[in-house]
Amino acid sequence: MSSRAPSGWTDGSMEKRIARRYAAERRFRLYGFAAIAVSLAFLAFLLVTMTVKGAGGLSLDFLTQSDSTDPATAGVWGALKGSLLTILVTMAIAFPVGVLSAIYLEEFAPRNRWTDMIEVSINNLAAVPSIIFGLLGLAVFLNFLHLPRSAPLVGGLTLALMTMPVIVIAGRNAIKSVPPSIRDAALSIGASKMQVVFHHVLPLALPGILTGTIIGMARALGETAPLLMIGMRAFIASPPQGVTDPSSVLPVQIFLWSDEVSRGFVEKTSAAIIVLLVFMLLMNGLAIYLRNRFEQRW
Repeated sequence: MSSRAPSGWTDGSMEKRIARRYAAERRFRLYGFAAIAVSLAFLAFLLVTMTVKGAGGLSLDFLTQSDSTDPATAGVWGALKGSLLTILVTMAIAFPVGVLSAIYLEEFAPRNRWTDMIEVSINNLAAVPSIIFGLLGLAVFLNFLHLPRSAPLVGGLTLALMTMPVIVIAGRNAIKSVPPSIRDAALSIGASKMQVVFHHVLPLALPGILTGTIIGMARALGETAPLLMIGMRAFIASPPQGVTDPSSVLPVQIFLWSDEVSRGFVEKTSAAIIVLLVFMLLMNGLAIYLRNRFEQRW
């Protein structure tokens, strides 16, 4: 009985098919490289433009002084300190509440229509425009609770509401990615459900959770619209001493300086953008270090 090769193997069609696959792979790599190159080109253009326009405004006085009507004496220390206090309040509220919510929804919550409604609501909240959270903060924290206007406490609470859905979604995906065998092995040796979650699942999901937190905090740090709604656009000549003192933040300070008619504020605006970018890079670098530090392999 003679064996015959399939007809597609002998007439050269297989070689053509393989050649088309390799060509498609090369095109995909080229498109991916082009996308990265375009993104880096825009980033480099932004950095070079801001450096050329704002390098002359960067000085020790600029980093240690607060806002002023005179561009020669204006600085970013007040807005920088306000941003730091605001982001600390945001992190202190959004991170634990978001992580605990993700753990409950993924590990403990019963599967019913109420849970499904909560999941849909969280996914929708992650896509809500930031100005809506500003209106919510204005109505709840200022008009109802009568918290101090233009304070990092109110700004942090408003940004925490905006950031929390992103952390919950990222946390759930990270927890879901932990293999079920990890849970089964821990349960088989007598661990309780709580021990399985906090001793085994959460440490393995922590890098993914921190990634979502990085994205959420970076978005919060660059937001302007919700902070304008709660009054953080006032002229503040002295840096805040606490989370309840009136303050501004870097994005709002940049917005206000860009609207000034004096030409001296053009250089100050570019210099403030450089400070904001460096601040974001340092914060993201710290978060990435912590993520890699706690990353575990299985």
